[in-house]
Amino acid sequence: MKAYPLALDATLAAGVLLCMVAGSFVDPRGENGVTWGLRTPDPLSLVLMAFGAVALVFRRRAPRTVLAVTGGLSLVECVTGDPRAPVAMAAVIALYTVAATTDRHTTWRVGLLTMTVLTGAAMLAGPLPWYAQENLGIFAWTGMAAAGGDAVRSRRAFVQAIRERAEKAERTREEEARRRVAEERLRIARDLHDVVAHHIALVNVQAGVAAHVMDKRPDQAKEALAHVREASRSALNELRATVGLLRQSGDPEAPTEPAPGLDRLDELVGTFRAAGLRVEVARTDQGTRLPAAVDLAAYRVIQEALTNVQKHAGQSAKAEVSVVRVGPSIEISVLDDGSGDEAPADGGGHGLLGMRERVTAVRGTLTTGPRYGGGFRVHAILPVKTRTSSSED
Repeated sequence: MKAYPLALDATLAAGVLLCMVAGSFVDPRGENGVTWGLRTPDPLSLVLMAFGAVALVFRRRAPRTVLAVTGGLSLVECVTGDPRAPVAMAAVIALYTVAATTDRHTTWRVGLLTMTVLTGAAMLAGPLPWYAQENLGIFAWTGMAAAGGDAVRSRRAFVQAIRERAEKAERTREEEARRRVAEERLRIARDLHDVVAHHIALVNVQAGVAAHVMDKRPDQAKEALAHVREASRSALNELRATVGLLRQSGDPEAPTEPAPGLDRLDELVGTFRAAGLRVEVARTDQGTRLPAAVDLAAYRVIQEALTNVQKHAGQSAKAEVSVVRVGPSIEISVLDDGSGDEAPADGGGHGLLGMRERVTAVRGTLTTGPRYGGGFRVHAILPVKTRTSSSED
């Protein structure tokens, strides 16, 4: 019936009319105390009851107008009805509707006005004594209608507020889940790029060396091919570890090797040296323990910066890597004196963008750009402690 409110109100109006007509034939007074008997209602009362029931059909569309109409009909009945007919029942239903569809201030104002006018008219101008139970009944029923309607309105508002909070929480959870998925995809994409770019650059250099000396110096070619094989094996291992992050928790085939950090810096630099790049390393961070995310970011920044030197700076380039502890931060610098351009031709590229995203993710800062006199500079400042690690300490 909620889909057909007019039909519901028509049914309610018919039921109210039936109750009013039935009540108009009942006489609660008798000669020997309160007894029940039959009486004949006044024709005007029947007309007033019919008009009041018809008005209730439109109580949802115009609740205040319906209250005014039914209140006026009840007022006429209170003043002229003898014997009294329950026309005020229509006004009670209309007052309940107003209270249930408006605010509390309006409910109190309209409720008090309706109670005062109907009860006052019945007591002062009606044919019955002012203390008659019919007069007190009008006061009681109008008061209960206003209170009941206000309670229903409050409950509906409470339920609606709970529903809106639940929907908002659900939307927030979905947005948070989508954000986390996007961040995880971006992180895995950065790892894949760093691994592939680094090892493919080394493979490319060593393969070029092997092809160049294959005929004249086969021993050196074999050594270069051995480096190619080692770089390929390392690339496959790191790719397997990175892709393994997509496995579900508890998978026995999921990798358990920790993510690389600065403790593997010598191994990383060794791969570049084996590829023919001259690299010098200076470190003053001994004894510094970095959070896993910061340690990985530092490693990847150095890896990507050296890869760019290998790819873009020229064969005779020399790189300098420094890792320095400065107060609450650790500073990573990668310099080269190459004549090439580490920045891609389009001015962007995934390498520099990935470095910047990694550093920003751990609340650090990154600056990159050409050096005065030639070469390129990558400088990252990373916090030694993140918010999470500080709270755990």
